[in-house]
Order: sequence, then structure tokens, then C-alpha cells
Amino acid sequence: MESFRFKALEKLNDRRSIEFAGSDKAISSYFAENVFDRAKMRKYLTPEAYDAVTGAMDEGGRINRKFADQIASGMKSWAMERGVTHYSHWFHPLNESTAEKHDSFFEPAKAGGGGGIEKFRGELLIQQEPDASGFPSGGLRNTFEARGYTAWDPSSPAFIHDRTLCIPTVFVSFTGDALDFKAPLLKSLALLDKAATAVAQYFDKEVAHVISTVGLEQEYFLVDEALYCARPDLMMTGRTLMGHEAARNQQMDDHYFGTIPSRIAAFMHEFE
Repeated sequence: MESFRFKALEKLNDRRSIEFAGSDKAISSYFAENVFDRAKMRKYLTPEAYDAVTGAMDEGGRINRKFADQIASGMKSWAMERGVTHYSHWFHPLNESTAEKHDSFFEPAKAGGGGGIEKFRGELLIQQEPDASGFPSGGLRNTFEARGYTAWDPSSPAFIHDRTLCIPTVFVSFTGDALDFKAPLLKSLALLDKAATAVAQYFDKEVAHVISTVGLEQEYFLVDEALYCARPDLMMTGRTLMGHEAARNQQMDDHYFGTIPSRIAAFMHEFE
């Protein structure tokens, strides 16, 4: 194992940073270009449908089903203009990953003569029925109750990945139990909103909602692929299980505000 790590270090030292030729355009000109945000909703939806979606996003209410077809049609038009051929309900099952159920916009024409049309109905946007038997159940259901449902979450905007329109959804079982990470998150946000709003109204009766967010500051570690492959604990669990104990009392504070290595700077340039 020790010699394996030395070989990984040798390979790491031979690597050189790869310069990334970024776009000359201003970031604001292409930021969120593949996201069906409010600006695109205003362009592709009717005023009534736009108000219905933004109302659900801002106030957490339900969207009237009579607007579902309008919203689905506008979303399809925007996606197809960008070369999209499929749509997918995108969710976070209990397997530390994401999952999708792909379908095509194409439908065979009902009239004689063959052919087909691109169609996306509101009922397909709101709810779908993927198989839930392959996901962890935690004893919530029997095998013969393997049916699962995905339901559109309008609080997260739809987006395009590759040539697929991804529609963020929650994933629940046949009995209504959460089978994903997002449904419990939305319930927690609703409870925090209710409790915090009640407190805030002691000071200002005009407060209608309190929005909870995670902090913008996030920390992460960049590990070279050779070193990663030399660590079976990282490969199998994604966590550090072997090695020295972590430093205490800022003994390694010499890295604070230090020079960014060239490979890291090149990576960040490309990533951003």
C-alpha cells in the first residue's frame, strides 16, 4: 500500500496544469441560459400561467390544473428551440445519487397516414409513475406495493442537461411516504417558514414569509485522481476512514491566504 501511494505521488508530480480558454462573453450573457427561469417563463407563458407558477414559487401554493397545459406547452417550446428531444422527471432517491425517468416529446399521430407530433401535456408535467421497487424502502412497503410517484416541484426551475429537459420533482411511495431527500427538505422549509413567520410578526405584522437558505460559503477538497485511486476508503465510501487524526488548534494555518497552485487555478477557471 505504501509503494502504491509513492507511485501515485510520482504520477501527480508529472502532471501539468491545463489552461482553459474561456469565453470572451460577459458571464451575465450566458448565466442560466439552460434554466427555465422567470425571464423565460415571462416570454413563453401566458400572463395567467406565469402568475400561477411564480405564485407557487413565492407563496408555496398549488397551481390550478387548468394552467398545467399552458405551462407544459411553454416549457416544451423553450426546450425544443434549444435542441431538446426528451424530458425527464429528475429526483433524488435514497441512494446518494440522482435518478431520471426519460420520455420523448414525440407521439404517434392518431389520425391515419402515420407520422407523429411533438407533444407535452400538463398531466405529464405534474405527475409520473416510475418504478420504486429498486430504491431503498426502509420497510415502508411490501414488494407488491412497489409503485412510486414523482410530482413536479415548481420551487426549483426546470433545466436542460445535454438534450433532455429535466423537471425537478419529489419522489413518494404508493402510500405517500417520502422515498427521496427533497420531500423531507420541503417539509422542513415549510415548518421553518411557519414558525419563523410567527415570531417575525411580533415585530412586523407585514411579514408574510421567511425564506430559509443554506450559507453561500461552502468548503470542499480537491484530490488528484492518482491519490484518489490509492485510497480505497475514498473510493468506496467517499469519506476518509484511514490516516492520521485531523489537526487541532489551527496547527496548519500556514495554508490560509496562501498562493493558489497553478493546477487548482486552472481547474477553478474551467469550472466557473
